Amino acid sequence: MSTAIKIENVSKQYRLGVISTGTLSHDLNRWWTTKILRKEDPYLKIGSVNDRSQKADSEYVWALKDINMEIEQGDVVGIIGKNGAGKSTLLKLLSRVTKPTTGSIKYKGRIASLLEVGTGFHPEMTGRENIYMNGAIMGMTKQEITRKLDEIVDFSGCERYIDTPTKRYSSGMTVRLGFAIAAHLEPEILVVDEVLAVGDAEFQKKAISKMQDVSRGEGRTVLFVSHNMTSIRKLCKTGVLLNNGQIICSGQIDDVVNNYLSIYQKDKLESYVSFGIDANKSHQIVEVKLVTKDEEIINRPMEIDENIILVVRYKFQKRMSINLSFNIRNTQEEVIYYNAICDTLKDYCKVDEGIYEVKLKLPNPFFKPGVYFISLGCMDMNEGSNDAKINVCSFEISGKKLFRNVLYPGYIYMPMNWILNKI
Repeated sequence: MSTAIKIENVSKQYRLGVISTGTLSHDLNRWWTTKILRKEDPYLKIGSVNDRSQKADSEYVWALKDINMEIEQGDVVGIIGKNGAGKSTLLKLLSRVTKPTTGSIKYKGRIASLLEVGTGFHPEMTGRENIYMNGAIMGMTKQEITRKLDEIVDFSGCERYIDTPTKRYSSGMTVRLGFAIAAHLEPEILVVDEVLAVGDAEFQKKAISKMQDVSRGEGRTVLFVSHNMTSIRKLCKTGVLLNNGQIICSGQIDDVVNNYLSIYQKDKLESYVSFGIDANKSHQIVEVKLVTKDEEIINRPMEIDENIILVVRYKFQKRMSINLSFNIRNTQEEVIYYNAICDTLKDYCKVDEGIYEVKLKLPNPFFKPGVYFISLGCMDMNEGSNDAKINVCSFEISGKKLFRNVLYPGYIYMPMNWILNKI
């Protein structure tokens, strides 16, 4: 199998702040040193790592630093990392939107890019006209575009508005049409940034299916950036993890995703959260914590045979009928456990004014090693209003102890004894 993209020692440097009169002196200095004196660019020796959480110690920053990778033809590569890691910068370099400061990128075939909603669209032109314009930019002939036109329009679901100027399209319609153009005009390399998050669930499913067909059935190369790890696992064969403009690891997608989750999800672990009391709310969640059987707040990974107790406090401003619930999600944002004080929304629990507390033993050891997040709900059954807290706290299960009867996460139901105690 031949190499579709070869990236060698690629770095990208930016200057922080607004463009000012000082920029001209820097440009002249760079030109004089590199072109006349034939020496190394003086600004390549300076610059800080692209860590947006830290105060800059230089006016130059390396958005990417020493990137080396080869992508085989027909491969689907997931590029992941936290915001500001350099993912979009790398795609812009691959798409030739900008040039690398150092290094080289070699391609084999035509590239189609979808980097953001409406990339390359002219708002005054109709959807049909934008299809032809985008196809021409990608190097397609008019005959090739015409042959694919009906298929593009049908896939996008914008047939009714295809002769309407795109300035009247919603963001969802725009991304639908943009993706349809990029995927159907037969580029050898397809570069897709986090644009599918704009589309609805139906379109995301259709788009992922199309990218699978493009790579597996037609042998084209796909580079895909997303924060949705479920989509990344489903679509990609290999992955690259970026952090502060540098490659941390690369390889099989499951290994890369697990590495990403182990690094970044642990930073979010929170065993105790207090929200305070809002006098304007008739019902609310005021405090949540995860404790051991000795009622100590959890501050370490738990073993699969240890008790984990969820303690929640609620505040009710009046006598009312309520339903309380919570769910547990894994790092893929899949709900693996759900429980409520009432079996159905037709049931309810009556409480008086005051602060109440409930203690619930989580269904451990039903969790395999990993990080889990808890979401809570407190619903007024008369008015239908709900105080919801999503991924409000989290815990980690260690893999040091393993039992044969440990169940892998699925959709678990285990009855719980909800006892509300008034404080």
